[in-house]
Amino acid sequence: MKSYKALEQRFRRIAAVNGALAMLGWDQSTMMPEGGAKVRSEQMAVLSVVRHEWITDPKLGDLLGEAEAQKEKLNEWQRANLREMQRQWRHATALTPKLVEARAKATLNCEMVWRKAREANHFKSFATAFAPVLELTREVAAAKAAAFGISPYDALLDEYEPEGSAAAIDKLFADLGSFLPSFIDKALDRQARRPAIVEVEGRFPTETQRQIGLRFMKQLGFDFRHGRLDVSLHPFSGGVQTDVRITTRYDENDFTTSLMGVLHETGHALYEQGLPKRWRNQPVGEARGMVLHESQSLLIEMQVCRSREFLRYATPILRKAFKGEGPAWTEDNLHRLYTRVRPDLIRVDADEVTYPAHVILRYRLEQAMLNGDLPIADLPHAWNDGMQTLLGVEVPDDRMGCMQDIHWAVGSIGYFPTYTLGALAAAQLFAAAREQDGTILPGIEKGNFKPLLQWLRTHVHGKGSLLSTDALLRAATGKPLDTAAFKAHLKARYLS
Repeated sequence: MKSYKALEQRFRRIAAVNGALAMLGWDQSTMMPEGGAKVRSEQMAVLSVVRHEWITDPKLGDLLGEAEAQKEKLNEWQRANLREMQRQWRHATALTPKLVEARAKATLNCEMVWRKAREANHFKSFATAFAPVLELTREVAAAKAAAFGISPYDALLDEYEPEGSAAAIDKLFADLGSFLPSFIDKALDRQARRPAIVEVEGRFPTETQRQIGLRFMKQLGFDFRHGRLDVSLHPFSGGVQTDVRITTRYDENDFTTSLMGVLHETGHALYEQGLPKRWRNQPVGEARGMVLHESQSLLIEMQVCRSREFLRYATPILRKAFKGEGPAWTEDNLHRLYTRVRPDLIRVDADEVTYPAHVILRYRLEQAMLNGDLPIADLPHAWNDGMQTLLGVEVPDDRMGCMQDIHWAVGSIGYFPTYTLGALAAAQLFAAAREQDGTILPGIEKGNFKPLLQWLRTHVHGKGSLLSTDALLRAATGKPLDTAAFKAHLKARYLS
């Protein structure tokens, strides 16, 4: 136990550095003045190297070996913690400090360039900054692939979804790919045969939108003693478990996107705030991976907050706050507005029916770029062709096209598929929750989310990284991740 206890202490220090990096990253995306970018890049690069040096310390490797030899003395949570320590160690030791520092600097620079390039619709400047990020990501992928004995793409995917594989994703995406085209046509046809949706028009003050978002966050169970809401160019959730930072962006001509952005990020935040306190600052106390993380954001945003039950509760609140009158502000019209199927350009604003197509496109393109089959200069053309093929939409410019997301700018290749895998898991978990607890839907209708939150705390949040994604889903729902619940959900919501 002595070796294991020493490991816990070391990983507690590593968690502190991770937390500092998370807070510096949040500040960079929300409040940092433009002139601070160079120094911030150096600060985060240095901390990244310090973290890497600590986790690759040969003594830590010795401790892992000693603890492994005596793991029969450990309890279930400690064994899982040791497993997660070993996984993090393998990821870190695959890379040299020089590569870690170079990648940190390149991604931080590319993010700042992306912000300006996206606004100016200037792909060439983004491409110049992205080139070293892609090259360094290839080096990282190759090094980790060699260490793990898997493909370069799977090595990157493992950073976001432990034990995930392109082979498993391909099967699920092939199933969705055969189901969605005809389903989209049916949903659009049914939508067209119903009375037209009445658009909600007017000016929606930012502060009113913010107050509504805060109200719903509190009602859902967000703990404001340990978190806050801010504004950023791209909505995200960050910080640490005891200080969760979420962001959104506001449009005074449209309150719907901001509100759903807040609800989406609140799902992430509830997961972080519900992780096991006993194992805080230990690997086993962290979220299992991005599939489960995205499942929590999409369960709240898509499964819950676009449901009839939620709109029955929320409509009077929205109507009163915005002084809404007339047919646009009925519960039925708002529900139809929030569940409208409309192939569009922007992923974060996409409906849940067409959303998987956005992810499948990015999944294909990032694999092609990583493999060297798609030069960066050809990315806009490949993107535009893919959007036309998958969704039938014309892309007017790169700002609305291949530069819309932050992920590639910060080197997050392997992240995108977790969004749609998360949607599958969200449908599966919410179906199981409703079946196991009959008070959940009546509670949502009255603005009482405690039964749902308690179910999630018990079956998902409180598990941390004790179980694999599939093991957790088996325990909570009776089966591993598949497409059945998601397809059943779409049929019930859009065709019945």
